[in-house]
Amino acid sequence: MFQCPICEQNTNIPVGGASVLPQNLHLGFEVEVAGYMSKMTSNSDVACDQCAEGSSDPAVVFCCACHHFLCAFCLEHHKRNRMWSKHKIVGLDQEGARQLHTTMKPRDHYCSQPNHEDNKLNFYCETCSLLVCLHCTTGTHKSHSVKEISTVAKTQQMEMTGALEDAKEVVTKLTGAIDENKRMIEQVEISSRNAFLAINQAFEILQQTLEERKQTLLSELEAITLSKSTALTLQKEQFEKMVGDIGHYTDTASQILQTHTDHGIVALGGLIPTELQATLKRVQTISLTPNQHSNISVSVKTDDLIRQLSKLGSIFDFYPSPSSCTWMSTSAAKVGTRYHVKVQSKTSKGEEYPHGGVEVKGEMRSKTHNGAVVYGEVEDHRDGTYTITLTPQTAGPHQLLITMDGQHVQNSPNDLDVRPKRDYHTLCNAQQVIQCYSPLCVAIHDNGDIYVGSYDHCIYVFDQTGQLKNTIGSRGSGDGQFSYPYGISIKGDVLYVADTGNHRVQKLTSSGKFLHKFGQEGSGQGQFNSPVAVIIDSNNKLIVSDFYNHRIQIFNENGGWLLTIDGKGSGNHCFQSLWGLALDPQGNIHVAAYGSNTIKVFSKEGVYVRMYGDPNGPRGLAIDGEGYSLVSEFGGHCLSIYDPEGNKIHTVGNLKYPHGTALDPRDGSVFIANYGAKTVLKYCVNI
Repeated sequence: MFQCPICEQNTNIPVGGASVLPQNLHLGFEVEVAGYMSKMTSNSDVACDQCAEGSSDPAVVFCCACHHFLCAFCLEHHKRNRMWSKHKIVGLDQEGARQLHTTMKPRDHYCSQPNHEDNKLNFYCETCSLLVCLHCTTGTHKSHSVKEISTVAKTQQMEMTGALEDAKEVVTKLTGAIDENKRMIEQVEISSRNAFLAINQAFEILQQTLEERKQTLLSELEAITLSKSTALTLQKEQFEKMVGDIGHYTDTASQILQTHTDHGIVALGGLIPTELQATLKRVQTISLTPNQHSNISVSVKTDDLIRQLSKLGSIFDFYPSPSSCTWMSTSAAKVGTRYHVKVQSKTSKGEEYPHGGVEVKGEMRSKTHNGAVVYGEVEDHRDGTYTITLTPQTAGPHQLLITMDGQHVQNSPNDLDVRPKRDYHTLCNAQQVIQCYSPLCVAIHDNGDIYVGSYDHCIYVFDQTGQLKNTIGSRGSGDGQFSYPYGISIKGDVLYVADTGNHRVQKLTSSGKFLHKFGQEGSGQGQFNSPVAVIIDSNNKLIVSDFYNHRIQIFNENGGWLLTIDGKGSGNHCFQSLWGLALDPQGNIHVAAYGSNTIKVFSKEGVYVRMYGDPNGPRGLAIDGEGYSLVSEFGGHCLSIYDPEGNKIHTVGNLKYPHGTALDPRDGSVFIANYGAKTVLKYCVNI
């Protein structure tokens, strides 16, 4: 086995030895040139290749065309010959050797087959991958695929040129990859230093915290020790004083008994026993037990802390894989409306990556309109998620492209249809009028059926053409009966009714079968005083307007109380006599504050956000997918439309005491319960 000097691949020597290997003409030429250059730069004389053997004239030049060393005489003859006069001649020195590579051309190659030695190798046998002469093409290689060498060379030249271009492109990419690797190595060092600093900082804080806690405990220990010692010392001193007093009286009494006469004993004896008895009585009234126990316990439970500290912190060496990252959007794309895309970065194993800092980009390209591009604004939430916000300017087919570190994430590019913006300015005349006895509220089923709560204590169901197809309920307080159903809401095949006069909410099927009820008259938690509206959020929570209790109550789908938003009091967050409710695309709760002629907005957690508008007696309220609010004004006899920022953009007049309003979930058509005219009106919206 040997290594090819050209491709550097190892190859086995075939049977027959190296002589049967294909001839490498390029390598042979390089060897030949190297031999000439060696002679040209040596200090020894070089024999002339033209002179007869035995000539003593040394060569002085080299002919690059003939590949011959020439003496001065032969050089003169060479110049005189018409065939050779234009040959390139170089001197036998370093400069001549340098020129050799650029001026010397390979000599003609001749066939090595017997009797073919005078025939040039001007053909190439593709069958055998060999250079052959003309005689070979009519002999051994007669039935083979043979082409002129110039044709094969041209083809291979083109292939080689293409390969060189490809190689150049690949080298450019590899060079870029090398630069990127260098940058990544630098980033690794930076990340490592930052991680090192973060680890040190975290543990310095821990050490500081532990030291501070240690000093706090030692201070507490010192205070307890001092307190105990002081109390015991004072008690000891009290006992010592009593012992001293008793000793004084007993010593005095003993001395009197030993030295005094009867007269002296009588004179002093009465005083001593009295004082002594008083002291003894004082001793009996106090506890002789130490007023402090000696135990000072300490509780420093380190086991759990040590276990937690042993697992504290993590070092991540993984990184988001763009092809594993996912994205989603919860709204349709519409012209002029912010379109939000949430991106979740994940590792190659599909695990959520918990850190930010990755370069995320998003753009929307129109497939029409000359490929107009909208670039997104990216918010890095630093937890591995990103929000891309794009505002398309043209309607029609688009392509959404989302990249992470320059690579497409999962399902990117993605086809996207941008819908035209709704034009509420075209609302003017109703396209459909449905006669109905004093309609209070309206809701639209996904199939297009129109549900109308009536002052007649029932719910009428009309088909899309306005034909009555069902009547649900009747006046009463029983299950499935109603007393002024001022609010209805439908989701799927479930109907919820704000049964105002019965102070409850009822749950029925869309066909009217009773399922459940909750609430009773009162002001307590879960009780109502005239509920007038009920809506359902995306989590199936029920939100109810409690009219005379001036509050909003939120329940689970089975009527379990969850939250109360109290509107009593004063201030922007308060409301009196609330009526209609609606949810915007962000899930905020909009309230028709009937008593204060405004619309107030609260978060789903019940936190006041803002207020807008000045409607005259707002009752019905609906919000479309773009955040436009539609408010029926009972006192203003109109429908007012507000943009997402709360600016009034249009008014539909000629109504008569309008109550509820609703949007068709299929096409956004607007329905109004026109109470005073005993009609339900339908307006189509241009999109």
